[in-house]
Amino acid sequence: MIHEPSPTAIVIFLAFVGFTLGLSFWFGRKAKSAQNYFAAGGQIHWFVNGVAFAGDYLSAASFLGICGMIAFYGYDGFLYSIGYLAGWIVALFVVAEPLKRLGKYTFADALDAKFQSRGIKLAAGISTLVVSLFYLIPQMVGAGALVKPLLGFSHATGVCLVGAVVMLIVVTAGMVSTTYVQFLKGSLLVVFSTILTVAILNRGFTVPEAGAPQVRLDRQTMTITKDGQKLVNGKPWGKGEGQADFNPVGSVVSLPDGAKSTGPLGPLEFLRTLEKSTVLLWAEDKNKITGTDGSVTTVYYSKPVSGADVLVPGNSPTFSGLRAPEFSKKLNFISLMLALFFGTASLPHILIRYYTVKDQAAARKSTVVGIASIGFFYVLTLYIGLGAMTGGSLDVTNSNMAAPLLAQSFGEFLFACISAIAFTTVLGTVAGLIVAAAGAIVHDLLSGFLQLEMTDHEKVRVGRIGAVFVGIAAIILGILFEKMNVTFLVGWAFSVAASANMPSLAMLLFWKGTTREGIIAGILVGMVSSLAWVLLSADAFKDVYGLSPDQALVPFSQPGIVTIPLGFATVIIASLLTKKKS
Repeated sequence: MIHEPSPTAIVIFLAFVGFTLGLSFWFGRKAKSAQNYFAAGGQIHWFVNGVAFAGDYLSAASFLGICGMIAFYGYDGFLYSIGYLAGWIVALFVVAEPLKRLGKYTFADALDAKFQSRGIKLAAGISTLVVSLFYLIPQMVGAGALVKPLLGFSHATGVCLVGAVVMLIVVTAGMVSTTYVQFLKGSLLVVFSTILTVAILNRGFTVPEAGAPQVRLDRQTMTITKDGQKLVNGKPWGKGEGQADFNPVGSVVSLPDGAKSTGPLGPLEFLRTLEKSTVLLWAEDKNKITGTDGSVTTVYYSKPVSGADVLVPGNSPTFSGLRAPEFSKKLNFISLMLALFFGTASLPHILIRYYTVKDQAAARKSTVVGIASIGFFYVLTLYIGLGAMTGGSLDVTNSNMAAPLLAQSFGEFLFACISAIAFTTVLGTVAGLIVAAAGAIVHDLLSGFLQLEMTDHEKVRVGRIGAVFVGIAAIILGILFEKMNVTFLVGWAFSVAASANMPSLAMLLFWKGTTREGIIAGILVGMVSSLAWVLLSADAFKDVYGLSPDQALVPFSQPGIVTIPLGFATVIIASLLTKKKS
């Protein structure tokens, strides 16, 4: 869809970015020591840290990806919300207080507190870098998707812009600035998502008149010619005479009792009415048409679906196996839920936030505030996604744009605010990931493994250099993975984190027989096996390599159900074999 930037959107966007950078420069004066740069000196108030947890965790995947999946497939996208939230139970009851007690800067500190092992520092440092980079991919993809309609830039330009701004934030002030950016954007995201949800409920449902754009076409086409030109429904891509844009779609085609409009609805009444209605869902035909001239045409088609069907899982390709009688086809869903449940408490940028508060009680209270904020937001994603599905503002070519385009249907101001907040959402999450990666480079790999002697000033300087290199890598990956749904990509990142980090951390905390060798083996086996599984999956073959998914070497895409138990088994077996030696 062609999106024309508006002056209002640009002004609000620049105001948000300018304020964020000003905050970074102001806090930059306090980031002189390594403790301040990597862990904010441990002086962040527990409430601020709790909301910053939400700001850090409610990433591009949460806002863009989940809303997009709900808009295109219904309840399936909300399953991600449930999985993301459930993971905080592990963080609250298993990780929060012990991690604060054992560590100082990074995740490796907690693992290595008992052993003082260079091998643990190396394995945990590498794991932090790999997981951070994997999690950076969907954030950068989401950033490119946001900047395109907001400023009219290409995806690659948007990704580069985000990378540059985030690197400036991290290089300037480190974790102090990152924390307050996350606090700010977490608060604003919840507030404006609430406003958008209220607007959706107040609008209710309306059946479009016959011939309206939302229902007029039963299919839309995108053709890429041999020379790279885009044709939409047979006409050149663009605005103006003789050109065509995709028609905005998404509608209720029938309401209960033959009604044409409902008027304002309450939250539960909204769901009950949708359940008794019929909606149009849009999907991409997987069989692309290749012309004799080398052009490739993708067809997007609509199909009427009952609202009751939309509100149960199984509509999306990812979760279609839930409706199959064979248990084997449900393994992908079970595997994903395991990864989301164990992955939250294994993400490096979440773990390091426990070091920004002063004690274990503050760590626990921060987690409770984070859970409350995150849980409330995830309830809102259900209404935002369903509102986009029925509001006549969907872009069939880009599921990640469902929420911003829904906001645009209520006016440019709300669109500008939602898009700018979503942009700062990306900034906050990416900044946290880059700080975690930079901390791993300096504290775990250089100081811990290589045992280089560095002053506080040198650690901060090397951390800033490392942040720049990680930011450049994130930009490249964000451009390469442009076409994939950000929520799906995050599922992969959670799988790698849960497989590599959670087995070693959990066994160290709850089994006295855990050895140094067991931790190292568990991290490496979990990380390598999950990465290998992801890269050999059908989705990687189709969306990354451009090959037929039938050539995939593993039976399903999400590895957690195999690689998480494998990580635990590796820790146990390696520890038993090396117990006497240790």
